[in-house]
Amino acid sequence: MNHKEKLLQVYKQATNAEDIQSEIPETYKDFISKIANNCTRLKGVYTVLITLLVHKTLNPNQDIRFHQAQIGGFSGRNIDTQYITPTLQELGLPAMAESGWLTRSLEQPKPYTLDYPGKIGNKSVKEAFLNLIDLVQKNPEKAELVLRILLGQVIQNTNFNKIEITKIENNTRLNIRVIVDCLEEHFNFNYKTHGASKLPVLAFYAIYQILIEEVERYKLCTLKNLASHTASDLTSRSAGDIEVFDENNKLFEAVEIKQGKKIDIQMIHIAKEKIVKYHPQRYCIFSSSDISSLDTELIDIKISEIAKKYGCQVIINGTIPTLRYYLRLITSLDNFINKYSRLIESDSELQVNHKIKWNEILSKHFDISYEDQKIDD
Repeated sequence: MNHKEKLLQVYKQATNAEDIQSEIPETYKDFISKIANNCTRLKGVYTVLITLLVHKTLNPNQDIRFHQAQIGGFSGRNIDTQYITPTLQELGLPAMAESGWLTRSLEQPKPYTLDYPGKIGNKSVKEAFLNLIDLVQKNPEKAELVLRILLGQVIQNTNFNKIEITKIENNTRLNIRVIVDCLEEHFNFNYKTHGASKLPVLAFYAIYQILIEEVERYKLCTLKNLASHTASDLTSRSAGDIEVFDENNKLFEAVEIKQGKKIDIQMIHIAKEKIVKYHPQRYCIFSSSDISSLDTELIDIKISEIAKKYGCQVIINGTIPTLRYYLRLITSLDNFINKYSRLIESDSELQVNHKIKWNEILSKHFDISYEDQKIDD
């Protein structure tokens, strides 16, 4: 049995774990809940832990704290890349783009002992992660029990996050002004929780899904799947939030979305570094907060330098004006709004409130009904 087969086997049993709850001490059940409740925000930790738990069930004598071959252990990253992350993606569970070991706080060549020095952002999640590894290392027979309970809670959280978005079809009220009003309301509502910065990214991704089908400039181009919005570009190995590749699989265009941040000269310097590394023809930075008035002249100079030296056009603009312009280019407005809705509906990093709010906005603007849901205060 390989790691994928084992993960699938445990997954099938995970929704009913009541019979094994008593076999895990309360403290460690709290640790499991801590990992499960942060599985979308800290996917690297959650993915690495699942990889180690699966490997321990298959190899009970392996010291899973030694997660790299160079420190005398095994290659957890290879197992994750080949078996775990693809399987989590297939199951519709939170998953990394490639591997949890691409997270800098987890890739250090140090064993995952209780004094592991990696700077995992959330201290309580780090404590839970290391203590669960310590538990199953000392008690190999509990590895599958921990995995089953963890997957059960992740499944429950994922199902809770599933909200069906109302579909718009041939609505007479649909026009660019109304769509822009909807988007602005959705982007700028005070959700009192994290994750809303991904909403404009999804809107631009929906637009680009249509542009590569309809606009001559993007003929033969492909759109790369969205990476985790919580991962840095360095970790995700991407040039921006959205990437378009040409027919030769070379980066053609990159888009970076900044919600609530003014475009300043530092952003242009960062863009230049990515342009030097990835060589796109066009690099776009769109912000909801305009351009820093203090840096306007410096920005113009730097953009001209980049064009002359690297042949890359840097475009800066506001998110809403750009979306309004792109909406004029596409043939079907309901196609855009439904693509945006599908992206919201399926995104595991968004909170339930982000999805419910979009249903409320559609209901208000288009006089359509949906199952009544409540945004928590």
